[in-house]
Amino acid sequence: MKIAMTGSTGLVGTALSSTLSASGHDLVRLVRREPTGPEEAQWDIEAGTIDAEALEDIDAIIHLAGENIGQRWTDATRKRVLDSRVNGTRLIAETAARLPRNPALLCASATGFYGNRANDEVDESSARGDGFLSDVVDQWEAAADPARAAGIRTVHLRQGIVLARQGGALQRLLLPFKLGVGGKVGSGKQWWSWVSLDDTVAAYLFALEHPLEGAVNVTAPGATTNLEFTKALGRALHRPTVLPLPAFAVKAAFGQMGREMLLEGQRVAPTKIVTAGFAFNQPDIDSGLASALAHSSGSSE
Repeated sequence: MKIAMTGSTGLVGTALSSTLSASGHDLVRLVRREPTGPEEAQWDIEAGTIDAEALEDIDAIIHLAGENIGQRWTDATRKRVLDSRVNGTRLIAETAARLPRNPALLCASATGFYGNRANDEVDESSARGDGFLSDVVDQWEAAADPARAAGIRTVHLRQGIVLARQGGALQRLLLPFKLGVGGKVGSGKQWWSWVSLDDTVAAYLFALEHPLEGAVNVTAPGATTNLEFTKALGRALHRPTVLPLPAFAVKAAFGQMGREMLLEGQRVAPTKIVTAGFAFNQPDIDSGLASALAHSSGSSE
């Protein structure tokens, strides 16, 4: 297949693009700088421009680009997070709708759609929740409507916490835990739905090859509470986990971002992709952490 990709230098994009290339697929990377060769094409979200000519014979578009959400949410940050996702997705969807052939469109999304759900298990049939993340995901996914209206198969892969030692949440946790000062966050009762990087890459490949549409949860079946996650990471690193991070400290340091991303959570079930026949290689937290910690640069690269 010939596949175009945004966000190819991010955590998931780096691993996924490497796997796609190794599997014999032709990859066109959408970049914001001047392209350096035929394997790159330029796009500009702010200007609303994209090199559509380079995409005319594309079989699929994988859209991963978006502003980093793991930072304190100021008004300016919120605007960048929302605009990068909504405007970028709309540009991709409108471009795909005008192409002479209908490429499949696979868009990154997030389990933040479900909001804070306490102990309730949610899946793709569940309604959206409340909060900034829910608002962002709702508008992010709706921005792909021009592709859907054109009859393009559109998939929103709602990723949980992607476990990889070279990036994301796990990378930030490793140093304090290795120093023996890691512990639960807040009460530790909040659910953390996670997925290994290897299974994330495998889920995108599965979605390319199977007729999935709409929202698809990419989370391991073995969601854990923060306390269970903390204990598992301590076991994996052979370190104690006795120093908790109090809720008031999280709120003071990170504001609304800390509350929604660290103190609240969702127990997310990957119902649709499992029903379609996908099998997770790392279905429980111990195997997920073992996979993440075994490779310094990701086994999918």
